[in-house]
Amino acid sequence: MDVKDVIVKRFNELCAERNMRINELANVSGVTPSTAYSMMDKLRRDVSIRTIKKFCDR
Repeated sequence: MDVKDVIVKRFNELCAERNMRINELANVSGVTPSTAYSMMDKLRRDVSIRTIKKFCDR
């Protein structure tokens, strides 16, 4: 498991705790849903620190 996998796992856990879908998180964070789903895609290996910060600032 690498850093990207850990980040995705934690975002999924937080969404589950808050009864929130990734799409909702994206919308309230000011990130496009396609960016959020792209980050969650197992085939993609890049994660933007800027995107993570936007999610965390929510």
